[in-house]
Amino acid sequence: MRFPRLHRASIAGLAALTAITLTATGCGGGGGSTKKSASGLEKTELNVGMLPVADAAQLKIAIDRGLFKAQGLTVKPQILQGGAEAIPKLKSGNLDLSFGAYVPFFMAQAAGAINLRIVADAFQSAPGTHVILVAKDSPIHSIKDLTGKKVGVNVKHNLSSLMVQATLQPSGIKLDDDKNFVPIPFPQMETALKTHSVDAVQAVEPFNTQLQKSIGARLITDLSQGPTVNFPVAGFATTQEFAKKNPKTVAAFQRAIAAAQALIADRKILEQVLPTYTKIDAATATTLHYGSYPTSLSTTRLQRVADIMQQYQYLTKPFDVKPLVSTG
Repeated sequence: MRFPRLHRASIAGLAALTAITLTATGCGGGGGSTKKSASGLEKTELNVGMLPVADAAQLKIAIDRGLFKAQGLTVKPQILQGGAEAIPKLKSGNLDLSFGAYVPFFMAQAAGAINLRIVADAFQSAPGTHVILVAKDSPIHSIKDLTGKKVGVNVKHNLSSLMVQATLQPSGIKLDDDKNFVPIPFPQMETALKTHSVDAVQAVEPFNTQLQKSIGARLITDLSQGPTVNFPVAGFATTQEFAKKNPKTVAAFQRAIAAAQALIADRKILEQVLPTYTKIDAATATTLHYGSYPTSLSTTRLQRVADIMQQYQYLTKPFDVKPLVSTG
């Protein structure tokens, strides 16, 4: 599916975009209006899961700047404590759509835990967004020194550990998912490095920048390179049932997200919105490394994620993402 590429000058004419016909197939919804609106939307109020991270900035921008409203939608964001919450809440209907990382989405789909549809891309990595850091006084100075070491990741056997494995193994360094990775919430990684409870951490922004400033943490390697350069990280998903029952509503959501993604090309807009829904203050927002916010949903790009997941045994067999992505 290709989303319309928009510029700020076109935002005033967003209403005209409702004439664009996009279709999607997907699953079951939570509360909100289910009566068809005058514009023909099957549902006008949506409960959407989000995380308070820079990757999900497009959702907040679309709400604040009236992009959903221009499409006839009222979006009620629900802040999740972690991406793992999205799957059961989508399945139960407590959420209509949700932001989340592709790795757990694909793992849940492959396990038969849920039948998902990816409706919009959200974020891909770039230099500085996903890194491995060590304490200032650590004896580790290169990736080869990580052999057999304990690495803190926010969730084991997920996006963080996958990116570490995919970056290190081409250099002959293989870490054991169970023995070498230690689950540590991002906010607790500073303490973990200071107390040497782990040898290294896989940090993301804003923690990457904060750790280097606060305790002099040293960069060992950037994970947005090689197999995971410009890696598709997260997107918005719904269930097959919801998308099938509400194709016009999903298309309207897609148009609003695409418009917000286009606005983020202006970094100042991103820096301004982050302090409004995250713990990132205005001064820090101007210093962070940011990835990119794609305005289109590419099956080819998402297949990269599934293929790397299979290569490193996060999926046990080939996984075709095409059934999950509407092609319009």
